[in-house]
Amino acid sequence: MHLPTTIDDDRKGLARIVAGLFALLGVSGGMAPQWIARAAHRAVALVLRPAESAVRRLIFFLSLTIRAKPATVRPMPSGIVRTGEAKANARPSFRLFDARLRLVRKKKREPNKVRSTPRISFFGDGEVRTISLGEPPKDRENDGLIASSRILRRLEAIKSALDDLPRQARRLARALQRRSTSPLLKLRGPLRPGHPPGHRSRRAHEIDDVLRRCHRRALEALPDTS
Repeated sequence: MHLPTTIDDDRKGLARIVAGLFALLGVSGGMAPQWIARAAHRAVALVLRPAESAVRRLIFFLSLTIRAKPATVRPMPSGIVRTGEAKANARPSFRLFDARLRLVRKKKREPNKVRSTPRISFFGDGEVRTISLGEPPKDRENDGLIASSRILRRLEAIKSALDDLPRQARRLARALQRRSTSPLLKLRGPLRPGHPPGHRSRRAHEIDDVLRRCHRRALEALPDTS
C-alpha cells in the first residue's frame, strides 16, 4: 500500500524519534543493556506515551481506507499443548486501542511513615553501641538503575508498527469488525474521547507536535454520525 505523503512524513519523523530513544538507552548492534539509568528512563518515558498515541492515530487513519475480511479462526491441532515459554521472546504486538480513562476518585494519600529497622543497644565499658538489624539488601533500584526490558519492548512494538503500517491497519480493521458485533461494548473505536494519551498542553518535545497533527488528522477522518 502506498502511503499518502503526509502520513509518510509523520511515519519517518516518528521512526527517527524512536531511533533516538533506542540510542539514548544504549542499544547498539542489536545489543541492549539490562539496566538503564533512571534519568535515561525518565527521558524516554517523556516521549514514549505520546509516540504510541501518534502511531495509533496513523494506523486508525489508514484503517478507514481499507476493507479487511475477519481472520478465520482455525482450531488448534490435537496433541499440541500451549505453554508460556515463547512469550518472553515473542515479537511485541503494538496496542491498537487507547487505554480508557478511569473515572475513579483518588484516595487521599497518607503521609509517609518512617519505618525504622530493629535496633539493639549494648551497655558497658562506659559507652553505648547501637547496631541495626534487618537492613534491606542493596539492589539495582537503590543504585539509581532500572530494568530496561519493559520500556524496550514498548519501543520495539512501536518500531515494528512503523515498519509496516498497512499491516497494522488491517489488524485494526479486523478488530473493529469483531467489536461491531459485540453488544457489550459501548466504545468500539480505538480512540478515546478527549485528549489522546500523552497529550501535553505545553510543548516539551518534538513528539508533541507530531501527536497534535496525527490526532487532528484522525478526528477529521472520522465518519459523520450526526
